[in-house]
Amino acid sequence: MPLELFNTMGKQMQPFTPINGNTVGFYGCGPTVYNYAHIGNLRAFVFQDVLKRSLSWLGYPVTHVMNITDIGHLAGDSDEGEDKMVKTAQERGQSVLEIAQFYTDAFFIDMDRLNIERPTIICKATDHVQDMIDLIKRLEDNGHTYMAGGNLYYDISTFPDYGKLARLNMDDLKAGARIDVDHNKRNPYDFVLWFTKSKFENQALTWESPWGRGYPGWHIECSAMSMKYLGEQFDIHTGGIDHISIHHTNEIAQSEGATGKQWVRYWLHNEFLVMDKGKMSKSAGNFLTLQTLVDQGYHPLDYRYFLLGGHYRSQLTFSWESVESAKNARKNVVQRIARLLETSGDYSADPRSNSAVATYLDRFRQAIEQDLSTPRALAELQGMIRDTKAPPEAVCAAVREMDKVLGLQLIEEAIELNKASGQARAESDPRIDRLVQERAEAKKAKNFARADEIRNLLKNEGVLLEDSPAGTIWKRSSGERS
Repeated sequence: MPLELFNTMGKQMQPFTPINGNTVGFYGCGPTVYNYAHIGNLRAFVFQDVLKRSLSWLGYPVTHVMNITDIGHLAGDSDEGEDKMVKTAQERGQSVLEIAQFYTDAFFIDMDRLNIERPTIICKATDHVQDMIDLIKRLEDNGHTYMAGGNLYYDISTFPDYGKLARLNMDDLKAGARIDVDHNKRNPYDFVLWFTKSKFENQALTWESPWGRGYPGWHIECSAMSMKYLGEQFDIHTGGIDHISIHHTNEIAQSEGATGKQWVRYWLHNEFLVMDKGKMSKSAGNFLTLQTLVDQGYHPLDYRYFLLGGHYRSQLTFSWESVESAKNARKNVVQRIARLLETSGDYSADPRSNSAVATYLDRFRQAIEQDLSTPRALAELQGMIRDTKAPPEAVCAAVREMDKVLGLQLIEEAIELNKASGQARAESDPRIDRLVQERAEAKKAKNFARADEIRNLLKNEGVLLEDSPAGTIWKRSSGERS
């Protein structure tokens, strides 16, 4: 069965057919590096990773491009509001580029902890301003721009298909359905391609351009960088659903206004991660970082497992109970695989040497081919490792295959668990074991003060605690125990 993806352009499932033979080019909107990524942001990047892994596993060579927005992004997708990069730099007493580098480094630390593979190409906006200027010139030559109040605008009336991704009605747009504070615009939905010093007089980063010294609008960045590395037409563009109506709509107008041809074939959008009080927002201050989860005793892969349990196009509600459930489920999966490894001692066999295991693999593949259904894929993995009739060596080999898509490091975690279990059997210390057990019970009861007290007590005695899928491992300076 061929891979099918839900294309936001047209809002329907479509068979996936790359533009250039079997190779795939895809662009994923990257972070704006003015603050830490919150766990809602990270859902988008786990989705991009699953997409890339799935395409590779299904036999498509992939070029994955992701941008780093280190030029000011305003308070929203439209042209009004504060410059987030400048605001953070002023609050921290640092330069914009120092802020950008700090949060870029923090972002990639989170990427590594979630076992997200690095994109093929990572491009910073500040390194591609000339590419943006060149693209804006093409739009100007094609009659899509006008100058007003010192800024260069895109005139959406010159692009009849404006809003086709979000299914916006041009008559409503012309009527000014959205109130906009920028009176220089001919239409409220027109957007800035190039800001000059007429706006944000003290803008930190500016460049010379044919329209005056200034800096590019946010939307032009993605158009210019994606086409630089993937060409004027490519296969897939991803992003969150909040980008559909403005950012991605404007990207299409820019890109197709410049080239006169279809830009992207498949648009894939992930849904929000929400809290009990609604969508996470940095501006509202109601967000959690990955480190917050780690500080509460969760492994980053517990969070990845939690995300895989929901389909990328379904809204996912975060709660401490739900991530605890994911932690326990991942722990159980790793423990079962560890027992299978103890029996088989190998995971390099042919997984299709057994018909039952081959069937699980086939159903796993079908789940991925149906719009990346990771919940169904996880269910096949769980069913397979519970199947007592399936030979352990074939099951372990199939786990390794499935994990090329899931990215949960299951074999590696199971091997480490078996090592820790072997150390635990080698010697024991009843007092330390009792304290470790008491700490586990305190954490379960959310008595984190007592849990921290026990950790500090043992630390003072030279005993370090490390949480793992098997429970808590403790280590001495002279050796390791659990």
